[in-house]
Amino acid sequence: MKSLLIATGIFAPDIGGPASYARALGTRLASDGVRVTVLTYSSVYSHRPDGELPFRVCRVWKKIPWGVRHVVFALRCAFLARSADGILLLNASSAGGVAVWAARLLGKRVIVRIAGDYAWEMAVQSGRTHLGIDEFQRSPKHGRIGRLDRLQRRVCRAASAVLVPSKYLADLVVGWGIPRERVVVIYNGVDLPVVSASKEEARKHIGIPGSIIVSVGRLVPWKGFRMLIKLMPQLLQVNQFFRLVIVGDGPDMAMLQSVVRNLGLERKVFLVGRMAAQELAWYLAAADVFVLNTGYEGFSHQVLEAMQAGVPVVTTTAGGNPEVIVQGENGFLVRYNDEFNIAEAIKTISRQVELRERIIENGKTTVAAFSVEAMYRQTKNLLEEKFENRK
Repeated sequence: MKSLLIATGIFAPDIGGPASYARALGTRLASDGVRVTVLTYSSVYSHRPDGELPFRVCRVWKKIPWGVRHVVFALRCAFLARSADGILLLNASSAGGVAVWAARLLGKRVIVRIAGDYAWEMAVQSGRTHLGIDEFQRSPKHGRIGRLDRLQRRVCRAASAVLVPSKYLADLVVGWGIPRERVVVIYNGVDLPVVSASKEEARKHIGIPGSIIVSVGRLVPWKGFRMLIKLMPQLLQVNQFFRLVIVGDGPDMAMLQSVVRNLGLERKVFLVGRMAAQELAWYLAAADVFVLNTGYEGFSHQVLEAMQAGVPVVTTTAGGNPEVIVQGENGFLVRYNDEFNIAEAIKTISRQVELRERIIENGKTTVAAFSVEAMYRQTKNLLEEKFENRK
C-alpha cells in the first residue's frame, strides 16, 4: 500500500476518538512510507499545526451551508481518492455516505471503522429516546434518526471490511445485516504516559487533596456522571476525605455543574474539563480508584489507561467492558447506575489492601496485551490485505 485517504467527520482542533485515531494512524503510516491524506469536516477554516504533521490535511469548513459542504466534501473526496489505494472511513454518517459515493465512482475499495451507533447517540442527546443501545437496535426509527440509522448500515454494506474495537461492537454490526466474515475486531491500544510520582506529589500537582475517585469521559448522558455526583454524600459518610474528580468536557457540563452546586458539593466534586494526555496522567497518578459508570461503551480507552497507571477500576457490564474486566481479579463490574454496588465496590477497594494490590497488579498484566504496536500492526495488515489485492 503506497497511499491512503482517511475520511473523518472530525480532526484536531476538534476533540474526539476519530480525531485522535486519525492523527495516530496517519503519523505511524507516514513514518512507514505511506502517503497519507486526511479529509475532514472542520470547525476552523485552517489550522496552522497541520503543517507540522507528516501527512496532508484537507479541511471542509463546517460554516459552509449544510448540503453544500457535503457536496464539497464529496468532490474533494473523489479528487483525493484518485491517487489513493483505498479509503478508510472513520465516520459512517456525514463523511461515510459521500465517501462511499466517491469510492464507487472511482472503483476504489473502502474500509469503515465503527466505534459506536451514531444514530443512537444522536437520539439520546436530542431526547428522542431513553432506550439503551441494545434496546434501540430493535426499536422503530423515524425521521432524522431513521435516516442516520439507514445511512450507517448502507455504508457498512458497501465496505470491503468493517473495523470495530470490540467483540460487542462486532455483534452490533452483524445485527445491522453485515456478514460476520467482513467484520474485523482490532482492540484499541493504550500509550498514556505514566507519571513516576507518589500520590501525595500528584495530588499537590493537581491541587486536590484527599482520597481521590477519578472518572474520565465525554460529558454525555450515557456516561452516568450525574449519578456519581449524587452518590457523593453517601460516600462521604464512609470517608469524609473522598473527592470526586471528573475529567472531560461535553454537552452535559452546565447541567453537572448545576447538580454540584445544588448539592453543596463545590469542595467535594471537581469538574476539571478536558485534559491533555500528560496532564491526565497526573490525575490518574493521584487517584485511589477509577470509576466509569457508563450505560454504553464500545471499548474503553479510559479503563485501559487507569489500569496502566495502577489505579483499581470499577465500571459497568456495558458494551465491551466485560472483554477487559474479570470480576474481582483486575477490577469490578456492576450494573449501570447501580448506586449500591458502585458504592460497595469503592468501599471494598479502599478498605481491603491485599485485594486492592492484587487488582492493580492484574490490571497491569491485562493492559500489557493492548499495545499500540499490536493495534497498528493489525490495522496496517488489514489495509494492505484489502487495498493491495483489489482485483
